Amino acid sequence: MIRINLLPYREGIRNAKRQQFYGLFGLVTILGCLIVFVVFAIIDGSLADQDARNDFIKEKIVALDKQIDEIKRLRDQSAALLARKQIIESLQLNRAEAVLLLSELTKQMPDGVYLRSLKQDGTRIVMVGYAQSNARVSTLMRNIESSPWLERPGLMEIKAVTVNKTRLNEFSMVAYIKRTVTKEASKK
Repeated sequence: MIRINLLPYREGIRNAKRQQFYGLFGLVTILGCLIVFVVFAIIDGSLADQDARNDFIKEKIVALDKQIDEIKRLRDQSAALLARKQIIESLQLNRAEAVLLLSELTKQMPDGVYLRSLKQDGTRIVMVGYAQSNARVSTLMRNIESSPWLERPGLMEIKAVTVNKTRLNEFSMVAYIKRTVTKEASKK
């Protein structure tokens, strides 16, 4: 018996190849989507990890900025305390200076010379007063020059005036305190 196929066999082969093509196409499409999804997941995971690292670094930067501000504040406080300490030390060194100055001026003041005002600005002393004669003013200047506490006397002005019907010489003079002697004396 001979078998004769009346169905067109080429049509069956075409349908089989078509089904095979559509199956492979679907499989490749699914495989491509799966690859895209995996790549996207990997990239998204990497971005999430990098964002986490960036956030961690930002938190550490903020913490370090706070520490830097604290260090700056402590340095400012330290500088202010050092400045106060230096002021207190200079006051301690110079606290007896006014007493020594007045004591020294009374020792060096010749008879017939009277001070009207005395002003101290640092080591500079400005004296304004009256003298019975010019010779007494020059004696005062010599006494100041030989003093262990005072130095560099300078006469700024001298003029004749009448005070209470008495003729006197009004003078303005500058002298300076020897700080080195004051520091040595205060250490003793």
